[in-house]
Amino acid sequence: MSVAEKLEPAPRAIGVETVGMTKIFGSLTALDDVSIRVKPGSFHALLGENGAGKSTLVKCMMGFYQPTRGDMLVDCKVVDVPNPKAAHAIGIGMVYQHFTLVPSLTAAENLVIARTDTPSVIDWKKERAGLNTFLETTPFKVPLDIPVSGLSAGEKQKLEILKQLYLDQRFLILDEPTSVLTPDEADEVLGLLRGMTEAGELTILMISHKFREVTAYADDVTVLRRGKVVGGGRVADLSVQDMSRMMIGETEIRESAARVAQPERKLKLELAGLFADDDEELPAIEAISLKIHEGEILGIAGVSGNGQSELIEVLSGQRPLRDGRLFIDKKPYEPERDQMDRFKVFGFSEEPLRNVAVPRMSVAENMAFRTFDKAPISPFRGWLSPHPMRKRARELISSYRVKTPSTEEPIENLSGGNVQRAILARELSGNVDVLIVANPCFGLDFASVAEIRGQIMDQRNKGAAILLVSEDLDEILELADTVAVMSEGRITYQSPMARTDRATIGHAMAGHH
Repeated sequence: MSVAEKLEPAPRAIGVETVGMTKIFGSLTALDDVSIRVKPGSFHALLGENGAGKSTLVKCMMGFYQPTRGDMLVDCKVVDVPNPKAAHAIGIGMVYQHFTLVPSLTAAENLVIARTDTPSVIDWKKERAGLNTFLETTPFKVPLDIPVSGLSAGEKQKLEILKQLYLDQRFLILDEPTSVLTPDEADEVLGLLRGMTEAGELTILMISHKFREVTAYADDVTVLRRGKVVGGGRVADLSVQDMSRMMIGETEIRESAARVAQPERKLKLELAGLFADDDEELPAIEAISLKIHEGEILGIAGVSGNGQSELIEVLSGQRPLRDGRLFIDKKPYEPERDQMDRFKVFGFSEEPLRNVAVPRMSVAENMAFRTFDKAPISPFRGWLSPHPMRKRARELISSYRVKTPSTEEPIENLSGGNVQRAILARELSGNVDVLIVANPCFGLDFASVAEIRGQIMDQRNKGAAILLVSEDLDEILELADTVAVMSEGRITYQSPMARTDRATIGHAMAGHH
């Protein structure tokens, strides 16, 4: 061994392995004999549908859960992790999907109070000197003296990672770390982390559903399905199709609907100078003006929390306008049930059990919300006939492939994808002129995502004017004819999709326009 090799510091990154890890909750086996090996200094991706066992696995690794069977090894030695504090003590930390910082405190204060040895009286001069020395060793830079509430989403995510590095965690579990970031911020954060793994300073295990990020940054991948490891390997040796097939098994996936070229179509839906306030009576949307034509999907992109929710609530009649008008076919339109019916306006959004369904009512009753006061369900005013309601529900369940034990099953008992299919059946089974959808595929499995996006494209091809609000930029890129970016309650960028690209839209989402 040369003198140079003797002087070279040992890599700080640690390797972690699970061996036969099993976790049983009552009659549910959430993890079934899961063995994965994350090599020191590697960037490892963990893929799987909702309910595949990803969260259960990392909670066992972090000590939130105790495995029913199985072991965890750190640098080839069996370790006991009875709680998260024990995980932190051996160098394992986690960055969660949602921020865990104290908004009213500065970045410096958040870092110092995260330590277990924080003194009761803090010497800030000494602590600041220590923080500055620490920051010189990291590629992440954030302003230390600004309250966290004043930082951008990208800076907050960097601070979450800095907190783990400051606490000397050398194996980081990242849970969907880019869900709150613009594409530019995501690439910057993942690029910096990738650099730290390559330098041997850090090991990363990332839960993600974004294949673009997995293929760009991960070395290795493990795929879980129904609590079991079903595949994996070096990312360089696998295609996106290989990884998605492992995730979904032999499930039949609907082919993407072809985009039918549309001739010049007439203006259908117009949003003219919309202003509305949030629940605190502060401006939420300001001067929103958009025009959507027949056979057009206008996609609104943007990071969560920029007024999209309030806009959808205005358009669905759940939030009052402070100013502005809505027009359909150049006629004034108010989002009330009778006018929605007359103008054939339909819609659905994420978390339907919270927004557009009554959880304890049956599938048939939820499917009848649009038609319960019309024949044949209501042959006489105020008189409901259950037989035609159930017959119609059976037809919709069949044609939209809703998996339910019966028409009388409470809709809350269905899986997320099947709840969304049931609402989709209700909203798309008639003649649709205007369709308003918000994050329609949020949290759904591959098969449901393909089905719902296909149904949206089918309605567009039939001539519906569609407003699609989505925080998933890939969804906008796949479906939209025109893209608009929403930032701080305003439309800050708009372009035909043919004249723009992912990078340009991403810059606009980040406020560069």
